[in-house]
Amino acid sequence: MSRFLRFSYRNADLPPMSCKIGRRGRVLDLPLIAWLTLIWVLLWSTFNLANIITGVIVATAVCLAFPLPPVDLGLRLHPWGIIRLAGYLLYDMYTSGVKVTRQIFVGLPHRAAVIGVPLRCRSDLMLAAVAVAVSNVPGGSVIEVRRATATVFLHVLDADLPEELDAARRQVWRLEELTVRAFGTPDEIARVAEPPPSPQPEAGRLEP
Repeated sequence: MSRFLRFSYRNADLPPMSCKIGRRGRVLDLPLIAWLTLIWVLLWSTFNLANIITGVIVATAVCLAFPLPPVDLGLRLHPWGIIRLAGYLLYDMYTSGVKVTRQIFVGLPHRAAVIGVPLRCRSDLMLAAVAVAVSNVPGGSVIEVRRATATVFLHVLDADLPEELDAARRQVWRLEELTVRAFGTPDEIARVAEPPPSPQPEAGRLEP
């Protein structure tokens, strides 16, 4: 069986999270098969063992009939990191939602600002993942991601004091670290272990 079916965790020559059928066979991307299986189950609208097994068979057949070139997307799954990221996002969404609601009902004028936050990660996948994580938290939204400098530009609702802008930057860097530790490569994890870079001077303040 080991000669017919080989997995990437036992063979460094294979892309991560993949398997190879036969000595000169096709390389199958396991996350792609899992995704196609999920789509198959959703199409049938019934979550049972028969549909899952059928979905795996159909997904494998599709991947064998229409093979894709093996590409390392730079995605790794770290279970403990995923749990930490999910817990932090839930807590942050709750506290930020309460803060935004309080601002709405109190009715006091607040200054908003657009700040540039340089990131330590460099891959497109991690930049996109960090931008999505930051946008999911109420009170701030990413309006631009500059790939050349790995910088996200964030719209902050509460920017009356410089300390609040610093807190917004620290929140982005914290989300970056948790996201990379959940899905990043060892090189990217080593990057986010370093101190954050200096903030960009091109932050624009908007009057209320």
